[in-house]
Amino acid sequence: MTPPQLTDLPIRALTTEDLRHCADLSEDRGWPREDHKWGLLLAAGDGYGIDAPDGRGLAAACVVTRYGDLGAKPDLAAIGMVLVADRYARQGLGRHLMKHVCDDVLAGVPLTLHATPYGRPLYEELGFDTTGRAEMLRGAFRPEPDGAVAGPAGVHVRPASAEDLQGIVRLDTEVFGTDRTHLIARLPAFTDRLLVAEDASGALIGYASIWPNMDTHVVGPLIARDTATAKALVSELAAGTGRDLRTDVDVRHEELLVWLKERGLGSVAFNAVMTRDLPGLPGDWSRRWAPLTVAAG
Repeated sequence: MTPPQLTDLPIRALTTEDLRHCADLSEDRGWPREDHKWGLLLAAGDGYGIDAPDGRGLAAACVVTRYGDLGAKPDLAAIGMVLVADRYARQGLGRHLMKHVCDDVLAGVPLTLHATPYGRPLYEELGFDTTGRAEMLRGAFRPEPDGAVAGPAGVHVRPASAEDLQGIVRLDTEVFGTDRTHLIARLPAFTDRLLVAEDASGALIGYASIWPNMDTHVVGPLIARDTATAKALVSELAAGTGRDLRTDVDVRHEELLVWLKERGLGSVAFNAVMTRDLPGLPGDWSRRWAPLTVAAG
């Protein structure tokens, strides 16, 4: 039986002061510490956690990132970084935390999350349905044999400037399906490189960033008009790093996945994209290639 004292533990809001304990919790479960990512998620979103009764940091935690009208009912909320300390695993804490977040904190709000095969049964019990699938890739990127950057004629890829931010937010809102200015505005400080793609007329048709995560560089978000533009953005980002690349690509983008594997990235895992009170993610999936991080949808 589940020890009642564990599932009676109070759930509290986390702050950036809890970052070290969140990273400790990741490490406890065999994940990378990911301090940089935790910092972004706790600043742009809301963390919820349960203090360990033995006084050793957190027993469980998760992060919620809201999108749309943040002053009222959000259009969408993404749940990520759902973790339970190994010594408290399989004792109901994860369900206790998720039920609180989904049914109390976010009651009536459309929800999304990326689920590992291990976590998927719990989320199904909580009313989530699988509406998509993403493949995680990692590896040392090999440039095209001739050294050319794959890109369509007339498309120019360049570093983003402060003047581009408004256009990036407009494009992102159109493609993502709801406003996430509070997240996108943090990209210049969070990422190592932020690029934009323009067509021959100067219109913004894509953007992408690369950010450090332990010994890798993560590609995301990756927003692009078509596969060729997505390839051009990735190629340019990869040219600026000596680390392995990591990214999560919607499996419907078969051509990009094949190309990334030809360029040296290997498949690591598949995660289910799940939603609740929503038939699928809003926006235009055909131009949405990879998320900033699966923890933020």
